[in-house]
Amino acid sequence: MTATVVTLPPWEQALVWAGFPVLGAGLGWGIKAIAGWAITLPWVPFDKPLEFIASLPEPHVTIGALAVGGVAGLVLAFLAIADHVVITVDDDGASLVYGDSRQEVRRADVGAAFLDGKAVVLLGHATEEIARSRGSLPSAARIRDAFVRHGYPWHADGDPHREEFRRWVEDHPELSPTANALLRARARAVEKDRGDDAAELRAELARLGVVVRDRDKRQHWRRVPGDD
Repeated sequence: MTATVVTLPPWEQALVWAGFPVLGAGLGWGIKAIAGWAITLPWVPFDKPLEFIASLPEPHVTIGALAVGGVAGLVLAFLAIADHVVITVDDDGASLVYGDSRQEVRRADVGAAFLDGKAVVLLGHATEEIARSRGSLPSAARIRDAFVRHGYPWHADGDPHREEFRRWVEDHPELSPTANALLRARARAVEKDRGDDAAELRAELARLGVVVRDRDKRQHWRRVPGDD
């Protein structure tokens, strides 16, 4: 069966590429249009930049505002599209691509597939986590259909082991010093929104048989059976 690729559909990408620059240009024009009026209000902050904008000659200021806003919109459009994961599923395996990161998993190694919040998660047959997506997801229904179509064990209700997770606390007595140190470092990475570091530390914990998930920047963990 032909591989199924799930990502932001072309029409949505076209809408982002067309819409963001237009919105950016409109915002740039709007700032220019209200600058002269805004500086007359005593409570408006950033009065010096607004005075500078209002003093610029026409039509240069309008053209400049539209150009700067349009370019800013293009940059935001690029970032919005780049933030989406690309999921490819076929009968032999699945891949999750986000930026420079690529996770590939063989179909035979997958024991469970499901959505965990805003992530696609694949577990192995020992319940270990073997892949977790990053970035924004396309349609949840399309993701589900792709995995079901190719015969993966999809869990519509989410993580089948969610009741096994416990909240991590400093120096948890049921975890090794190494696991606690990794979770401590990862807590700092999550708090500071360092996604790459958090993902690397999650992988290190997985090698120790510890599965981690985040809820409101708090870490919850469970142990893979047989890794005590």
